[in-house]
Amino acid sequence: MPFRPQNPSPESNPSPSPTKRRTTTGWSDLWAKSPKSLNQVFFAMPLPSHTKSQTLVSTVDRTLLLSDETLLRILSKLPDSQSLSNSLVCKRWLNLQGRLARSIKVLDWGLVESGRLIERFPNLTHVDLSRSSVVSPRNSGILLHHDDLSLHLSAGFSPIRRILEESLLSVDVIDRGLRLLAGGCPNLSKLVVVGASEVGLVSVAEECSILQELELHRCSDDALRGIVGCRNLQILKLVGCVEGFYSELVSDIGLTILAQGCKRLVRLELSGCEGSFDGIKAIGQCCQMLEELTLCDHRMDGGWLAGLSYCENLKTLRLQSCRTIDSNPGPDEHLGSCPALESLYMQKSHLRDKIGMRALFLVCQTVKDIMIKNCWGLEDHIFSTAIFCRRVRFLSLEGSSLLTTQGLELVLLSWQELQSLQVTSCKSIRDSEISPDLATLFSSLKDLKWRPNTKTLLAASLAGSGMGRKGGRFFKRA
Repeated sequence: MPFRPQNPSPESNPSPSPTKRRTTTGWSDLWAKSPKSLNQVFFAMPLPSHTKSQTLVSTVDRTLLLSDETLLRILSKLPDSQSLSNSLVCKRWLNLQGRLARSIKVLDWGLVESGRLIERFPNLTHVDLSRSSVVSPRNSGILLHHDDLSLHLSAGFSPIRRILEESLLSVDVIDRGLRLLAGGCPNLSKLVVVGASEVGLVSVAEECSILQELELHRCSDDALRGIVGCRNLQILKLVGCVEGFYSELVSDIGLTILAQGCKRLVRLELSGCEGSFDGIKAIGQCCQMLEELTLCDHRMDGGWLAGLSYCENLKTLRLQSCRTIDSNPGPDEHLGSCPALESLYMQKSHLRDKIGMRALFLVCQTVKDIMIKNCWGLEDHIFSTAIFCRRVRFLSLEGSSLLTTQGLELVLLSWQELQSLQVTSCKSIRDSEISPDLATLFSSLKDLKWRPNTKTLLAASLAGSGMGRKGGRFFKRA
């Protein structure tokens, strides 16, 4: 209520004489006499809407009452899709969310070299440095992809054989970044890096004692000396030469160094690597825990297949994008076999050499699963050498356009333990050529996927519709 001072009564306060000046009452006098009344005036005054909201609404952060450990446990229960939005709440949440991160793909090498990567994410266990190792113009409209690597090219790029070599960071820069990373992430268990040397890899082996998975691109024999100290390494991928990107040499020397230093390997992938019987033999003798071996675009010398017999515990063999299997496997008595081998996978490889394919099936004669996908040159007389594998239970054929029904039947009838069969996109295999014996075999299988070509399926689906008669019904000459 507004305050109004009352006029005094004439009896109690006679009117002043005309010679005296009347004094007015100030706000300070009113405050001294009646502070409660002034408070009523203040709270009765209308306030602007924004002032009223600031006065009545509290903005206290309730999470400040929680310790970092408690808040970390809460944030760890949230889905990964919310990690970005959580880090934008405040600086404290940004730091806590960084402590929860375990895996990262670095796009800017400056983040590693400045130390901000370790400061921002102190508990990393999986680090991928492959993309940040390449310097390319961001404003270029030419983008080149290879597996997980993306590279922007300038308008006047050099010949294709040197595309990636000129765009990679120097070896000294990469080694310096690896030393900083290894010193700040002692719990590192997986690392992907391009163009590292022995110096940088030695620091990783010394500081990261629990490193279990390593992927080295543009790797050489000398660089492999740096991973000898990785005693707990179990999964290793070596990329030596990639045509059109870079070229490095991994030979029997590097494979021998690798075998003697990393004896606990379980999975090994060799991509664009050279070698021979000696290198594969060393791996088989030293890495006795090796269960899976992948050869991608191998440049092995003739006779390397005989070295597989020393891999006594090998269970899976993969051949991907290989231009040849073995140019000179040697006599059968020197090949031997892999006693524990269970699976053989061939994908996007050339299978035109009958001698090399025969040697491969002899070495893999104990295999139970065979998968051949999008390979070239697999004809009847080449596929017939698979008769040596008499324990096959599962066969998958896809994209074998030269293989006929007769060639498939010859091998399938020799496999007494066959249980599952998948045939897709093999245009030379036709339903009309299935013999009674092959039909009987199909009826005894536990699993059958029969899609040899789309023409047969199309004719079956259009039966009775009148289509598929070369236009005789719909188009007649006048």
